[in-house]
Amino acid sequence: MPEGDAVYRTARRLREALDGRVLTRSDFRVPRHATADLSGRTVLTTLSRGKHLLTRVEGGLTVHTHLRMDGSWRVGPAGRGPRGGGDMVRLVLANAEWEAVGIRLGMVDLLRTAEEARVVGHLGPDLLGADWDPAEAVRRLREGPGRTIGEALLDQRNLAGIGTIYRAETLFLRGVWPWRAVGDIEDVEGIVTLAHRLLDANKIHAGTVTTGDRRPAAQTWVYGRAGRPCRRCGTRIRRGEMGAQAQERLILWCPGCQPP
Repeated sequence: MPEGDAVYRTARRLREALDGRVLTRSDFRVPRHATADLSGRTVLTTLSRGKHLLTRVEGGLTVHTHLRMDGSWRVGPAGRGPRGGGDMVRLVLANAEWEAVGIRLGMVDLLRTAEEARVVGHLGPDLLGADWDPAEAVRRLREGPGRTIGEALLDQRNLAGIGTIYRAETLFLRGVWPWRAVGDIEDVEGIVTLAHRLLDANKIHAGTVTTGDRRPAAQTWVYGRAGRPCRRCGTRIRRGEMGAQAQERLILWCPGCQPP
């Protein structure tokens, strides 16, 4: 699933193509909004909120989309729009210059801008938001002292934008075992601060780099490295799953650097 930095970059790409321009075409390929037509309306802006995208349109409307596991937005010149997608296209927004095509989008909704809280109001502080509030994120995490830190970090109600990659990398760099209870961790602030720093460092350039090395095989400490030696201590990286039944998510860690 794309994480906060990837969604942030997607919002920027949509702003560059759509902001301030009049829509010449909109095509909602979801049953609920199949008859909706935004043609003739000016796009005001697109914002990322955690892993959600909010495209605000003239007339007090917002197009809400979420990439979920494998969704994407592709942008290309009008009339020669991005290739691919076929029957996986869920939404098209086009103007005289550019065409944005939403493929395999996990959520597509059209609502009043004044009602955006209905779809993003439950989210915790946005790690890449202008109003990022680390103290509030720490407070929300500490409200569940019995939860494992690994589960708590993926709960978007605590802080918005972290997925399995940044969870694994943040906990490795802080030397924290993923199954440790939040209440047993003294420096929750340090975890939150590092998560923000990692996402912020990757919000401009494509790819997730936590090691400082952009070579393809050297970008992460533990994620994608199950069974391989830890870059620090040589212990083999472990892979497992965390979460309630039917909601398990991938977790990677180093038993040597992140002991119980």
